[in-house]
Amino acid sequence: MRGLPVEDLTVTVLQQALVWQDAVANREAFGSAILTLQTPSDLVVLPEMFTAGFSMDSEKVAEEAEGPTLAWMREMAAVSGAVVVGSYGVRALQGVVNRLVWMRPDGSFEFYDKRHLFRMAGEHERYVAGGERLVVELKGWRCCPLICYDLRFPVWCRNRDDYDLLLFVANWPAARAFPWRTLLLARAMENLSCVVGVNRVGVDGNGYAYSGDSVVLDAQGRALVEPLDREGAFTAVLSAQELRRFREKFPANLDADDFSLL
Repeated sequence: MRGLPVEDLTVTVLQQALVWQDAVANREAFGSAILTLQTPSDLVVLPEMFTAGFSMDSEKVAEEAEGPTLAWMREMAAVSGAVVVGSYGVRALQGVVNRLVWMRPDGSFEFYDKRHLFRMAGEHERYVAGGERLVVELKGWRCCPLICYDLRFPVWCRNRDDYDLLLFVANWPAARAFPWRTLLLARAMENLSCVVGVNRVGVDGNGYAYSGDSVVLDAQGRALVEPLDREGAFTAVLSAQELRRFREKFPANLDADDFSLL
């Protein structure tokens, strides 16, 4: 694989309960967690829909593209010196989207709009799907951030020799915790990629419980951080040398099938 990183990457996952449809309270809680981090980090990852929980009241929870949460993320990235990542509802030209923002410390950012909308909750009726994957670079690591239900679609997640870290932000209920854990392992191993999965804990406004199970995995599927159902900030260091060594020793990507997305 081309362009392998040479520097290690420090990643912090923030696993917390969310206050239902209360952006101010959620920003305050995550802001406190970021400002009190004990270990400097390159990348801080929040759950999916971190300002509201997984609400289908899209018009109520969505913000303008240049709204208060974007400004907050810009401030948090600047203060912490880390890229800050998470998703929330945004009013775009095509409608309300579940948008992941990749905010850098210098205030520049990229975004990804969730491609696979969770129809079992009616998300496809309340939000508009995105159509393009995002790959961004951080300290030489090519990172592909995706959102929750995207995890179930390996073609969309497939490493096309374009990323080293696959990242999922999620609101994944406890009732389906086994698929969450299993699919994260599969995505790491099949793509020869490190994987970060960040989920929430607590109970949402619809009564669904969340068990967390956030994790940071190396490319062999070994857990570097695994907080289970605990709240807090959890940090791991991804080794560039170990990733390089493993890909050189086990280059399964050279036998991968060619494909294209229509």
